[in-house]
Amino acid sequence: MKTPLSSILYVLVGSLIGSIGAVLLKSASSKLARDWRVLIRNWNLAAGVAAYGISSVFFVKGLSEGQLSVLYPMVSVGYICTLFWSKIFFGEELTRSKFAGLGLIIAGIVVLQLGNR
Repeated sequence: MKTPLSSILYVLVGSLIGSIGAVLLKSASSKLARDWRVLIRNWNLAAGVAAYGISSVFFVKGLSEGQLSVLYPMVSVGYICTLFWSKIFFGEELTRSKFAGLGLIIAGIVVLQLGNR
């Protein structure tokens, strides 16, 4: 069974949306308090949870027609996006070891895709 391109795209879009959800949750975490009223009014928290929910819909759609062994590792594309979002929104440092990790993630995805042929 070959994994269709549409399934790959669904998973990639889900990964992108999930990485945006991670940024929103990180942003929301600075506003957390023990007072539930503050928690309920924390729009970044609500948007982050919603982004994860939406990304799950894309994942399920993508996984429904493709090979789990090919598609699930592609979720790691979200980690790549998150690394760059972290730099853009939080000023986190991009180090050589982080780029080495990115290279390994990309290499793994490429190898898995070669097995999809």
